[in-house]
Amino acid sequence: MSPRAQWKGYLKIDEIGCAVALYTAASTSERTSFHTINKKTGNRVKRVFVDEKTEKPVDRDDQVKGYETDQGEYIILEPEEVNSVIPESDKTLRIEHFIPCSEVDTVYFDKPYYIAPADDAAEDAFRLIRDGLQKKKVAALATAVLFRRVRHLMLRPHGEGIVANTLNFDYEVRSAEDAFADAPQPKVKKQMVELAGHIIETMRGEFDPTTVGDRYEAALAELVKAKIEGRPIKPVKRPKEGKIVDLMEALRESAKLAQKPKAKARPATRKKAA
Repeated sequence: MSPRAQWKGYLKIDEIGCAVALYTAASTSERTSFHTINKKTGNRVKRVFVDEKTEKPVDRDDQVKGYETDQGEYIILEPEEVNSVIPESDKTLRIEHFIPCSEVDTVYFDKPYYIAPADDAAEDAFRLIRDGLQKKKVAALATAVLFRRVRHLMLRPHGEGIVANTLNFDYEVRSAEDAFADAPQPKVKKQMVELAGHIIETMRGEFDPTTVGDRYEAALAELVKAKIEGRPIKPVKRPKEGKIVDLMEALRESAKLAQKPKAKARPATRKKAA
C-alpha cells in the first residue's frame, strides 16, 4: 500500500516551482502498543479529565487552554483566540538559501520527511532542483507552515527524491557550554592520544541500519505472542556485569610497554672444535 502524504503543496525556488508531497520518513506506529485495562473486569479504562479542586469530571466543551503566571494564576485562552494567531498556510515550501550540508549542527535536526513529486507534471522541475543540490553538494534551507506552525527545514538530495529535516528552534536547543561546563579538562599526553587513535582505527567500520535493532520491542512482541499461544514465558538472560577497564589506565599501561627498550639479542656462541 502506498504511503499517505502528510502534507501537499509547492516547492519553490525563485520562479521555479513544482507540486510536492511530504511523507513521514520515520514512524513509531509499528511498535507494540498497549491499552490500559481494569485488571478486575478486563475492560479498557477511559481517560476522564477532572477538576483538581472539585474532583468532578469536566466536559470537553469546558476544557480550554490556560497559561500559568508566576503568581500561580491561569490566563484562559479561548479556542478562537488561539486560532487567530495561527499562521495561515499558503501551501508553499519556499527555499530561502543554500548552505554546505555540514554547516547545520545535527542537534538542530527534528523529524525527517521524504519529499517527492506530487504528480507527473512536477517531475521535471523536481528533478532539476534535486540534481542541482546534488551537483553543488549543498543543502537548501526552506520555510513552510506545517501542521499549524511555521517550520524551518533543511533539504538534501536523497536517492530519487529529497529528504527534509524539520529544524528545532534556537530556543529549544540547550547550550552545549552549560552541559560541559563542569567537565574536567585534564592534560593528556600526545602518545596516549595516538594510542587511542590506533584503537579507533582498528575498530573502524561502516554504518549498517539493519544492525540497529530494538531488543526491547522484539522482547515485547515475543512476550505477547507467548501469552496468546499459552506458552510459558522465558525470562531474558541478562549478561553478567564484566570487569570495567579504565580507559586511561589501559592507555597508560600500553604507553609503558611502548617505552620499554627491547632486549638486545645475544650473539650466538660458537662451539669449540673438538
